Amino acid sequence: MTGLQYISQGNTPKEHLHNIEQVCKAGGRWIQLRLKDVDMATYLNTALKCREICDRYEAIMIINDNVGVAKAAQADGVHLGLEDMNPIEARKILGENYIIGGTANTLENCMQHIKDKVDYVGLGPFRYTKTKKKLSPILGLEGYKKIISEFRIQNSELPIVAIGGIETKDIEVLMRTGVSGIAVSGMLTDQEDLEQKIKNIKMLIANQLDANS
Repeated sequence: MTGLQYISQGNTPKEHLHNIEQVCKAGGRWIQLRLKDVDMATYLNTALKCREICDRYEAIMIINDNVGVAKAAQADGVHLGLEDMNPIEARKILGENYIIGGTANTLENCMQHIKDKVDYVGLGPFRYTKTKKKLSPILGLEGYKKIISEFRIQNSELPIVAIGGIETKDIEVLMRTGVSGIAVSGMLTDQEDLEQKIKNIKMLIANQLDANS
């Protein structure tokens, strides 16, 4: 649950799949399929195609919000927002072998996730992002420092992934707060020199993880 996660973006399911393939081809190995405002059949159909792409590149595949689609498409896991199904319920449906991630915006959210036994926390947003409609309060760097230092005092080893409007220049300072990785969308969608970009991002993350350990 460390490193670089790509959250899919696109105006249509086809665009999402194209962007996922481009990221996988360039070295991305953790994909979250995040479709909004589509019917269940479309979501499932897209997820099955996404599974094929992820299998081809040996990438981890996470479904955003939808436990039923995650199970039917044999994804590796599901990421649940604060208003989605409770992770304990999701675990009953999916079993122990699925990765379950949970969104957090506050220390209280993080503490609840420990009780709910999620596998990682997506903490954010770092700054304003257009990719999410209902945006929680912006945390900024100080917000991350405060929440993570208090969270670690509780002695939790639970991986925390930073999310929300992150740019390349933010990676080092964000990683210094003690997060385990970053989740990005716009940073890797339709970008030039994607392979080099992903290599650089992974190196920044790895260097900082080494420095933190």
